[in-house]
Amino acid sequence: MNKDDIDFDENCDPSNPRKIKYDDILAASRRIVGAVCRTSCSRAHMSDKLGMELYLKQEFLQHTGSFKERGVRNALMMLSEDQKKAGAIAATTGNHGMALAFHATALGIPCVVVMPQRAPLVKVNKCEVYGAKLILYGNNILEARHHALGIAKEKKMAYINGFDHPNVIEGQGSVGIEIIEQLPQVDAVLVPVGGGSLIAGIGVAIKHLKPDTEIYGIQTDKTNSMVEALRKNERVFVAIDSTIADGLAVQMVGVNAFHTAKGIIDKMVVVKEDWVARAVMHIVEEERFVVEGAGAVCVAACMAGLFPNFYYGQKVVCILSGGNIDTTILARALERGMAAEGRLVKFKVTVSDRPGGMAELCSLLSSVGVTLRDCIPERAWVKGDVFSCELKIIAETRGWDHTKDLIESVKKNYKEYYFQDMGDQKDKGPTARRGPCLAPNPVCMQK
Repeated sequence: MNKDDIDFDENCDPSNPRKIKYDDILAASRRIVGAVCRTSCSRAHMSDKLGMELYLKQEFLQHTGSFKERGVRNALMMLSEDQKKAGAIAATTGNHGMALAFHATALGIPCVVVMPQRAPLVKVNKCEVYGAKLILYGNNILEARHHALGIAKEKKMAYINGFDHPNVIEGQGSVGIEIIEQLPQVDAVLVPVGGGSLIAGIGVAIKHLKPDTEIYGIQTDKTNSMVEALRKNERVFVAIDSTIADGLAVQMVGVNAFHTAKGIIDKMVVVKEDWVARAVMHIVEEERFVVEGAGAVCVAACMAGLFPNFYYGQKVVCILSGGNIDTTILARALERGMAAEGRLVKFKVTVSDRPGGMAELCSLLSSVGVTLRDCIPERAWVKGDVFSCELKIIAETRGWDHTKDLIESVKKNYKEYYFQDMGDQKDKGPTARRGPCLAPNPVCMQK
């Protein structure tokens, strides 16, 4: 790429990748002390169910709700005085922008954040609240980045890549140092992977301090750009549409992040997005934490049984990278999670349309202990006599066993009904084991 091209970023040059060193991470961790939170790394209540000593590194407790503050603060503090006066700019799907806005404002540095037009509303609003000039541009992060780099060159602002700037990666590595200090006996660390800065920084720090610790990268089946890059041993473009883990929606991993991480990742694991919704739900219910999809992928991978090599007593850390989730998306994730575990069931049943017909069904549901969530009557398209009514029901149960009791009761009392086939729904919760890694590269980077 020509240095005069708008898309050229001197800090992220494909022809001159930079490999991050531990000494720089240590310096960054000391530089940002007091400016970012030293987050908790506590034992999860889900540990016994999952059959491992699971610890949760709670990066969603940062002021702006994600680990991004570490790298942003370090990068801003490393700017020259002239650069600080000109200001900083970045393209982001949200978390990086909020962190940049908050810390740039705190340091008195002008700040511009460019976000795709479909960025989550909670993140869009907070960027403005934290003091950034906000620009919505493009349909994805690549288009937003092109626009932001053009502004940076025109106004001579410092462009801070949220997942690849060397100073950003160094700041993210402070998470790894904290983990070793908080849990010296850690056996494995699971890291969400989008552009790669977090796993690159954490990996360098932990492999330096405790080399036998295993580093696993987690992506969803819709956001697997690092998986493909490692499989082909080069950065590749991966088209990404809508995903519950919007924080991981990076179509091509960073130059420096890839160059640093590819030698230290023990394995990449891909988890299906249905499991992410279930993980969001279980983290809310069992840990009392609210995390976004990207922050839940590590727990999701454990719930999905993608680590048959883990055993009880093994100390495993999952990075809960962020907690900035729209309330509407949170509601959808909770409902998807409940449906996936048989706690929400949808069915149709034909009842008498005479007085008391619907009441009898409600009485039946009550006797089984099932909660009626929604009911839509349909009369015009019912075949048979005119005194029948088809009800479309959404009910809440305690799980698959309770759902089966509901089905048996409906079958005994009604002639016409329809339930979705549940023959393949054999798992009954987060302890279900589904065998080995489902990544496209099942032997990727193994020792």
